Amino acid sequence: MEQFIEILGTAVGLVYLWLEYKASIYLWIAGIIMPAIYLFIYYNAGLYADFGINIYYLVIALYGFIAWKTGFSFTGKKEDARGLRISRMPANAIIKAAITYIIAQCAIAWLLINHTDSTVPLADSFTTALSIVGMWLLARKYIEQWWVWCVVDVASSALYVYKGLYFTAGLYLLYAIIAIFGYFKWKKMMQDER
Repeated sequence: MEQFIEILGTAVGLVYLWLEYKASIYLWIAGIIMPAIYLFIYYNAGLYADFGINIYYLVIALYGFIAWKTGFSFTGKKEDARGLRISRMPANAIIKAAITYIIAQCAIAWLLINHTDSTVPLADSFTTALSIVGMWLLARKYIEQWWVWCVVDVASSALYVYKGLYFTAGLYLLYAIIAIFGYFKWKKMMQDER
């Protein structure tokens, strides 16, 4: 049963990735379904940080859908009446993303080391903290999100092989390859939007 659920999560993940590559707002629908599936998978595998981040993914998927559709921002500034457009990260966003990563990495590693039986607390916290940043960059439609995902995907693939989640490892390796193509696709789309 667990392997079937992992295969289902992988299939939804492929749909999600295709929609992200196309910069389709419907990626956020798959972005709600996929974490719901992976909550079960990661909990059973003892990947507690990955389990926790899937709760975040559910919430950020709702925000991402609204932001992409309306241009909504927590700063109260509406980016564009037609919704968000693909753009580069401003300098202040880079600083905020770096600070968020450092705080999240330290906090998650501390929690995993001191309050769980995780066998891979540093690797799990690394991919989780970087994923928090990557999802925010995606929700804001920053092109640099692709490079963050490339690092996350390669590291996650290795972690999942180590934990025996081979279908998920394969999915994340595919994610890493497509992240490179996704960057160039979004770069072209960003130039075409101008």
